[in-house]
Amino acid sequence: MAREILTYPNPVLAQKSEDVQEITQEIRDLADEMAQLMYENRGIGLAAPQVGESRRLVTIDLSGPEERTELMVLVNPVILSKEGKVVDEEGCLSVTNFRAKVERAEKVLVKARNLDGEEVNLDADGLLAICLQHELDHLDGVLFIDRISRLKRGMYDAKIKKWSHRKKKS
Repeated sequence: MAREILTYPNPVLAQKSEDVQEITQEIRDLADEMAQLMYENRGIGLAAPQVGESRRLVTIDLSGPEERTELMVLVNPVILSKEGKVVDEEGCLSVTNFRAKVERAEKVLVKARNLDGEEVNLDADGLLAICLQHELDHLDGVLFIDRISRLKRGMYDAKIKKWSHRKKKS
C-alpha cells in the first residue's frame, strides 16, 4: 500500500501513539516506507503518525537533502532529560506552507531501540536535539503549531480554512 504524509488537521496527528510491542517485518517495512517518504519530500524527520500509523516509531536523517547517509530509526523513543533552551524556526511535512519559531530544549538525552531491538542512547544537541523533540512530539499527538502563540496559530488555522474552502469549490 502506498502511504502518504497526512496533513493538519487530520485527527490521527492529534492522537497519542501506542508503543511498538515487537519489532516485526511489518515494523521494518513501515520504517523503510517512512524513510523513503521523508527523502522524497526532502524532510529530515518523520514520525509514524504522519503516515497514519499511531505507533511510537520515527525516522531521522540530518545528512540531506542531497546526501542521505545517516538514517536513524528509533523505536519507542523517550526523552530522559532536557537541558537549556533554544529558539529556532521549524517546519513540518504535515503542516504545509508554514514555518515558525519554536522554543525547545537545547540538549536532550533520548533512549530508544533500533530495528535490531538494541537499546540506543542519544545525547543530542543542535539540530538533532530539535528534530528529536519535534518528532517525539508527533508521537504524543503534538504538532509544532501547538507550541506557538495563539495569534500565529489562529492565522495558520484561518489559512487552512480558506484553502479547504477553495478546494471544495473546485
